Amino acid sequence: MALAARVAETIRKYRMLADGDAVLAAVSGGPDSVALLHALSSLKEEFSLRLEVAHLEHGIRGEESRADARFAAALADRLGLPFHLKEVKLSPSKAERGKGNLEALAREERYRFLTDTARGRALNKIATGHTLDDQAETLLMRMFRGSGRRGMRAIAPTSRRGDAVLIRPLIETSREDVEAYLAAEGLEYRVDRSNFDPTLLRNWMRLDLIPRLKEKIDRAVPARLARMAEIVRDEDEVLDRLARERLPATMRSSALLGTPLLAEPRALQRRIVRLWLENRLGNLRRIGFDHVEAVLELACDGPPNGRVALPGAREAVRRYEALTIEKRGVRPSSVAYSYRFTAGTDLIVAQAGMKLSSSAVAPDDVVTKGAFEAFFDADKLPRTLTVRNFRPGDRFRPMGMTGQKKVKELFIDRKVSLEARATLPLLVAGDEIAWIPGCARSRIALVTPGTQSVLRVSAMPLR
Repeated sequence: MALAARVAETIRKYRMLADGDAVLAAVSGGPDSVALLHALSSLKEEFSLRLEVAHLEHGIRGEESRADARFAAALADRLGLPFHLKEVKLSPSKAERGKGNLEALAREERYRFLTDTARGRALNKIATGHTLDDQAETLLMRMFRGSGRRGMRAIAPTSRRGDAVLIRPLIETSREDVEAYLAAEGLEYRVDRSNFDPTLLRNWMRLDLIPRLKEKIDRAVPARLARMAEIVRDEDEVLDRLARERLPATMRSSALLGTPLLAEPRALQRRIVRLWLENRLGNLRRIGFDHVEAVLELACDGPPNGRVALPGAREAVRRYEALTIEKRGVRPSSVAYSYRFTAGTDLIVAQAGMKLSSSAVAPDDVVTKGAFEAFFDADKLPRTLTVRNFRPGDRFRPMGMTGQKKVKELFIDRKVSLEARATLPLLVAGDEIAWIPGCARSRIALVTPGTQSVLRVSAMPLR
């Protein structure tokens, strides 16, 4: 099958183009990008394309890089296509100051240039020359690095980058077919000598490993690997869709809930955690398998108030059932507070974000509506009460129990988070805790049939 026909078939299969699309072709000058540009140029009328060309001159190989740029410009001129060039100066020292090696830095610069150019020229598609062999090499690299199913998808035929959609029309065309096409058409191309450096992993795979696999197994090894990537990609999309459907059932507001999460199969648990992290962090940069597993372990077997460090000075924080994302280093307040509270008045407790209100009610009107409201025999209380936060060693005489209970143990039983424990207001009568809003009421000043005067105390969050 002729190259243009195979490319057209791939374009239709993955719906890479629609009639009238505007495409920016990334042309390095190498064989793959030259074949890509000629194929797209021959398909311009069939797909009613507006086609333009872009080249990044990164300066890594000196005069050879500049010659590549001149070659790409001349090729675009011969085909009558608009040409866009950007020159940058990348060096090993610049890569060391950045994050990643020189090749990765050049790749990021290239994609930034392509997306900026596409946006400025109102081009909605960016075409790159990735081939079937690139797909096979990428899959092997991901396998050797222990990637999960997401990484084993390898190179997607289409993907999004900023406002533009990246398309890879040669993704089902082998490098051998590309070179045969160029030779048959007498088309020139540039050779990047760095592609023959075996110290780079991808080069070693292309120059040594894959030829050995072809010799030992058969020449179709790259095609089989590419087919495997396609199968994994299709299955991964199904699992991803299932995880997105299940995600809302495992969340309350922005918190991830442990019990419904752990009810899912392990494969979906990982995906749900990844989706949750992506939603909360904005992206998954620097989030790896170990981070996902650590969050799962925190939700499953971690301490009820545990934490797991995440990239970007963030951490996953567990407070009993719920997991949240917070800035690293945030810890419960240790500032103690204590306020006088006169019966019949209101008190704002800013540290807890709550307001305590008190009022006299008739004994016949005593109907408790919840754990944030309590009634006391006013005659058995001191005129002035105290509202303070928890102190180590605090004890309490809960209703329905004999003896005392440590307040810390009560907090654990009621699954009160460390942050809430540090600020929650405790109502104290004399030297004894009378009420802990939302948790329990003591046996102090109970309302009885002989009670003449009742004090109602309630707690509510500040708006």
